Amino acid sequence: MTTASSRLLSPLAPTRAFGRFTLRRLLGKSEATMTWLATDANSAELETMLTMPRLPPIGGPAIAAWLLAARRAARLDHPSLAAVAECGVHEQWPFVAVDRRAGVTLDEWLLLHPQAPIEDVALWIVSALRGLAFAHDAACAHGDVQLHHLLVNDRGQLAVMALGVAPVAGASNASPARSTAFGDATTILPQGSLQAQRAAAERDVLACGVILHGLLTGQPALGLADVSLAMDRMAPHGREHVRLPWTTPQPIPEALRAIVNRSTSAQSRLRYRSARTFLGALDGWREAITGEDGGPVALLLDRLRTVGHLPALPGLAARVQRVTSLESRRTDEIARHLLPDMALTFELLRTLNSAQVQGTQVAGNGPVLTLRRVVALVGVDGVRAAANSLRAWPGPLDETGARALHAVIDRVRLSGHAAEALRPAGYDAEVVYLVAVLQNLGRLLLRYHFAEEAEQIQQLMQPAATVAGEPASADQAGMSEEAAAYAVLGVDVETLGSAAARHWGLGDEVLHMIRRLGSDAPVRKPDGDADMLRIVASAANEAVDALALLPASRVAGALANVAHRYARVLRLELKALHAALEEAREALRDGGKTAAVGRSAAAPAPSAGKAAGDLKGAAATTEKVTSLTPGTGHNG
Repeated sequence: MTTASSRLLSPLAPTRAFGRFTLRRLLGKSEATMTWLATDANSAELETMLTMPRLPPIGGPAIAAWLLAARRAARLDHPSLAAVAECGVHEQWPFVAVDRRAGVTLDEWLLLHPQAPIEDVALWIVSALRGLAFAHDAACAHGDVQLHHLLVNDRGQLAVMALGVAPVAGASNASPARSTAFGDATTILPQGSLQAQRAAAERDVLACGVILHGLLTGQPALGLADVSLAMDRMAPHGREHVRLPWTTPQPIPEALRAIVNRSTSAQSRLRYRSARTFLGALDGWREAITGEDGGPVALLLDRLRTVGHLPALPGLAARVQRVTSLESRRTDEIARHLLPDMALTFELLRTLNSAQVQGTQVAGNGPVLTLRRVVALVGVDGVRAAANSLRAWPGPLDETGARALHAVIDRVRLSGHAAEALRPAGYDAEVVYLVAVLQNLGRLLLRYHFAEEAEQIQQLMQPAATVAGEPASADQAGMSEEAAAYAVLGVDVETLGSAAARHWGLGDEVLHMIRRLGSDAPVRKPDGDADMLRIVASAANEAVDALALLPASRVAGALANVAHRYARVLRLELKALHAALEEAREALRDGGKTAAVGRSAAAPAPSAGKAAGDLKGAAATTEKVTSLTPGTGHNG
């Protein structure tokens, strides 16, 4: 007998016979199943755990179908699935037996360890999801994931038991398979169908989210110990919302909060649809906080080393040959023609800011943040070498992925030109442009290296479909980009960009500049040039994101908010913001020419006629940028 079980087992607990087993204590029950601690007379009184349905199948065919499903599940071999000792029937009541030495139930563990560390809680659910993902791949759903079906061993490792015990297809007294929270509440799924299997698998995933919520809050979701009952009461089919409160026994990191809240979202379209997508988000978060050699950041850095950052735009080789063939051309002129190709720009910046080069050619001069300086240092031969090292467009992306990446590139270039137009007097246009572009480095790399995850994030950011002309309610709103990235990858997009920039040799000052101001962060008077560059670039990116990503009905208000937010520091008015966006659009349309002139105290203010153009026109002029609007893809 394990130490934990001996402490939990009352010596006065009543017993009852169940064939050769003696039932000692009820470990847990739900509407569908129950689990007993028992001793086996045939095995030297060794303790075992018996799980059985609350209502047995009726009739020989139903019992045979139950045994077939249970034995099929018992054959699955995975570290996160508890090994089954026996599948049997006693007096028409089927059961599955698991050796008690496999561990204690999570219910029992929590009685002995009431305040489990957040990292342990996350690891438990990761283990459960790994086991369930393996089972789902074999077309075996659990059907009743409960705390008493999760076993924790003496090393703190978790395994799932009782696969196939809940009522299954073919049982004569089993109700039709329940529709999941992802389908119509009135839909009845035929037993044994592929749709029913998927529904059961999705219900397992939702159950893991509900359990994770309860473990973090210290109490069962909705006050119900039976996870299935809690799920039935949750929106959208019930009226209850399961969302992490802001006051919890332990502080919950924002990334983990986003993951948990997505798993139990009131909008079924936002929830995880498979164990693997839920697992990917939790694994990404765990590896990010522990610094393990894995996760999205490590994978990104590995891909940067092996396949590069971005593919070159079509026709780059010809453009490079054309602008570098004339040695008499000035470096700033060459740089202006190369700047529109983001892949080449990043490759040249990476080359000049690598630790190796900083230690030789440009030691003591700080980071290189102008392309003209890069061209002056590496020469036209260095530019050609950098261009030749890039992958041809679109790299491994398919046509859809290539279009999405090109749309993000256009949007980022528009932000760069808008930052040029908004810059105060005395700030170099190219530096401002590159800071605004680098604030989107994570978004660009995400679209290229994690195309599927980028599409999931984009889908999660979209509001639910509403009646034409009616705005989305709070319950129908999409996620923020930060929360969506956490919910898919376990890390935010800014972290990906910062990791790449640091990998390229850009120092802390640059890393500070290229991290956008938070949407709720106050815009204070800058402490220096680095702060001013960060503020200008953030303003430009917020304005372009409003144009490109928001529904038309919300664009005007969002731009007004941007102008108001940055008014004191940048002396920005709404008309001037409109004018800057128009100027940026013209620069983008003209093939990437830099914005003509930045605003300054000495320069005349933009004309009222130009600045006061209708916002619909401004949105229409960014047609290429707004083409990123997602389709109806699967959100994972």
